[in-house]
Amino acid sequence: MSQPDGKKIFFENLSGAGKAIAVLTSGGDAQGMNAAVRAVVRMGLYVGAKVYFIREGYQGMVDGGDNIKEASWESVSSMLQVGGTVIGSARCKEFRTHEGRLKAAHNLVQRGITNLCVIGGDGSLTGANLFREEWSGLLGELVEQGSIAADAVQKYSALHIVGMVGSIDNDFCGTDMTIGTDSALHRIIEVVDAIMTTAQSHQRTFVLEVMGRHCGYLALVSALACGADWVLIPEMPPEDGWEDKMCQKLSATRSRGTRLNIIIVAEGAIDRHGKSITSSYVKDLVVRCLGFDTRVTILGHVQRGGTPSAFDRILASRMGVEAVLALLETTANTPACVVSLCGNQSVRLPLMECVQMTQEVQKAMDEKRFEEAVRLRGRSFENNLKTYKLLAHRKPESELPTSNFNVAVLNVGAPAAGMNAAVRSAVRVGISEGHKMFAVSDGFEGFYKGQIKEIKWADVGGWTGQGGSLLGTKRTLPAKYVDKIAEQMRQHNINALLIVGGFEAFLSLLELSTARGKYGEFCVPMIMVPATVSNNVPGSDLSIGADTALNAITTTCDRIKQSASGTKRRVFIIETMGGYCGYLASVGGLAAGADAAYIYEEPFDIRDLQANVEHLTEKMKTSIQRGLVLRNENCNENYTTDFIYQLYSEEGKGVFDSRKNVLGHMQQGGAPSPFDRNFGTKISAKAMQWVTRKLVETVRHGRVFANSDDSCCLLGMRRRALVFQPVVQLKDETDFVHRIPKEQWWLKLRPLMKILAKYKTSYDVSDSGQLEHIVRNRPRELDASVAM
Repeated sequence: MSQPDGKKIFFENLSGAGKAIAVLTSGGDAQGMNAAVRAVVRMGLYVGAKVYFIREGYQGMVDGGDNIKEASWESVSSMLQVGGTVIGSARCKEFRTHEGRLKAAHNLVQRGITNLCVIGGDGSLTGANLFREEWSGLLGELVEQGSIAADAVQKYSALHIVGMVGSIDNDFCGTDMTIGTDSALHRIIEVVDAIMTTAQSHQRTFVLEVMGRHCGYLALVSALACGADWVLIPEMPPEDGWEDKMCQKLSATRSRGTRLNIIIVAEGAIDRHGKSITSSYVKDLVVRCLGFDTRVTILGHVQRGGTPSAFDRILASRMGVEAVLALLETTANTPACVVSLCGNQSVRLPLMECVQMTQEVQKAMDEKRFEEAVRLRGRSFENNLKTYKLLAHRKPESELPTSNFNVAVLNVGAPAAGMNAAVRSAVRVGISEGHKMFAVSDGFEGFYKGQIKEIKWADVGGWTGQGGSLLGTKRTLPAKYVDKIAEQMRQHNINALLIVGGFEAFLSLLELSTARGKYGEFCVPMIMVPATVSNNVPGSDLSIGADTALNAITTTCDRIKQSASGTKRRVFIIETMGGYCGYLASVGGLAAGADAAYIYEEPFDIRDLQANVEHLTEKMKTSIQRGLVLRNENCNENYTTDFIYQLYSEEGKGVFDSRKNVLGHMQQGGAPSPFDRNFGTKISAKAMQWVTRKLVETVRHGRVFANSDDSCCLLGMRRRALVFQPVVQLKDETDFVHRIPKEQWWLKLRPLMKILAKYKTSYDVSDSGQLEHIVRNRPRELDASVAM
């Protein structure tokens, strides 16, 4: 709760004593729902409320009995990594009737429940709001029937509703991402990556059908993430004559030496006249017109299944806690709200405003106002569509603007998954804007050695799904070789630089900015896009590669914990990467359900270690069999992973035994996650568009001259927006000794991990979501939502 004076308020002021909260999942299931249920139960119990499960959604509420059961702390153990919803979900016709809602009200009043947390889609949330509006009338009827006492009407006078959107389609307006969407994208991209290898072997075309009856988000974002040749979505049907254009595009791609084509079709894809476009129709079209060997793969319910991604676990955990806070703060006059994600912030929006806008999208599509439908979907959707068109469809040479500018792209620092997607995006956007693009191999080491060559549109085909750095990357900083780099800039007439990298990239830009006084060659627009698994770059809340590393940590922790199932009680000590930055340990700990995470930013001593051991000992005496402790590699020079392992082993004797694991470079490897592919693609495209603007602004008489602070920038994610920041202005925000920003947003998530692990702690709710109103047209600077 924000105060006018900015004072921090802690939720000790928000007691749940005497309140009863019920949580249910309704409609279609989605990965991450269990994480949301777990967070609601544990946060509810933590603040002193009674918490109930309602099994089988609204059907369980209507039927009552054992379907409405009190939850305990242990009842939600080991469910964080489970897909679907363990409390069940069912569509309920009876709840749509007045009689059904009357039964449901009776069942809730019997247990004193007046706070409902509903996890579902727009239909489930609309039903909850109707139930809330009818509540007092329903109680009046129950009194007349003699089913409840007359004083119950006063005692349970208001029903409070908070919604969380669980839907893999991401079809709900008002939130950047719904619970389950990221996991569904993981399933799709896993399949696409696998299909690409077999397609390449046989020179095949594959038509993939993904879910999305009314929303093309999954199709669009997966097309962006894998570089598909064509995508068909319901919000933006293709123009008449699209069949010929698509076949020409596929043919042109093959003529450039590509051995495969990927076409992605949303199950609800239609043409401009409302006629359905099926995957089999597309296949027959390609075979008839081009004679290509073509196969269809329909993903179906695979997209709903499997374990939730790290993103969905964190999103659901944050939303679950926020939902409980919203219920504690609500009054009789507070409208039903939905907890949403905007950028990397939780916000609360009036439920019915979001539902109405979601319905407006469908109405616009029904009335063939497709541009309006895309706009109503939100900036994130709109940007994805624009970026896809920009990168997938190459303009003929005759239509390209001629800028006569040369732009160099390079990677600096350690490899990070998603770097290649960023380079591909920069190259293709640069070419589309008329620039000649140059690729520099091996960072600044390759730069001073002259490892610079022109890179074409087709050269970056298939790069989005590749891990590591295909250009090659080194940690070498430019200061030592600045004269040789200036010479190479002169020889190749480089007019702008785009660097994709981590903390070394930031230091490099500072050095090049300083060198402008001596070398005019560096008086050109220069920009960096943050890419590092450590997520330690100042000026950006998120870096390309961090999400992939989090998923590697989460998946490994799941497997490590599973290895102990059926054995005696065991605690695992896991060491993560990150240098001095505790992002991976902290956020990975939240996603994996860790009991503790030791980091440099939050100093600890032997008393803290002892308290953690005692806490785990107490938990192990209940039904909980496994413990998980994460340690950042540089959190403390004396309390090493070995020391902590030996301490836990000694102090836990007779109660639990311990094991240790150092995850190492597996956190840097592997194919990039859908999030990193799309974040890298969109942020890099935006960076290249900035380069174009700066080149136009700073060219005089055919020569580029840019030496102002704002011509040497870092493009970073800040709260709800992508922001261009001069690197010299970021110096004051940086701890150069430990290579981390002085302030880090994710530290506010650490108490969540502790609360969900049953520690007594204070949770700062000064940033907690306030009830806002849905914004139909966000300001332009907010147009690049970090959530894909």
